[in-house]
Amino acid sequence: KCTVEQWEEVHRTAHKLGLTSTATMMFGHIEKPEHIVEHLERVRRIQDETGGFTAFIPWTFKKGNTMLDHIEEASSVYYLKVLALSRIYLDNFKNIQSSHVTQTMQVGIVGLHFGANDLGSVMMEENVISSTNYKVSIPKVEDMVSAIRSAGFVPAQRDTYYNIIRVF
Repeated sequence: KCTVEQWEEVHRTAHKLGLTSTATMMFGHIEKPEHIVEHLERVRRIQDETGGFTAFIPWTFKKGNTMLDHIEEASSVYYLKVLALSRIYLDNFKNIQSSHVTQTMQVGIVGLHFGANDLGSVMMEENVISSTNYKVSIPKVEDMVSAIRSAGFVPAQRDTYYNIIRVF
């Protein structure tokens, strides 16, 4: 693991070289609310300086097979509050992603009403969260399209740079 300062420098350097990246925030374990705000402020500052982040992706800790398995996980309500705060605080980010991986498809869809404009991708496999023995449900394209449409949004396929490839 690297320090916060090293992480920031890696992203600043990449952005200065013309590369883009995403900023993520895993929360819901040992942090306090002020740590979340500090994280948002740091990525906001980098985005103001470089404009190189394509998206912000908040997601919750899943205890599973970890040394922190005694900690109560963040609720879906708390996740949605942090997601909404992210949209308000990070007004310099075009894209905020809701997590269907850590929150279920239903909560991920609700996240679209809490400021997210992206539901993430249809994955071939997921190795980070599933390594905790948390059961990850990988939806099919047609299921995501149907869920997004049912929630009143227009589903679209994008590339890794957030360019729309097609609208469904």
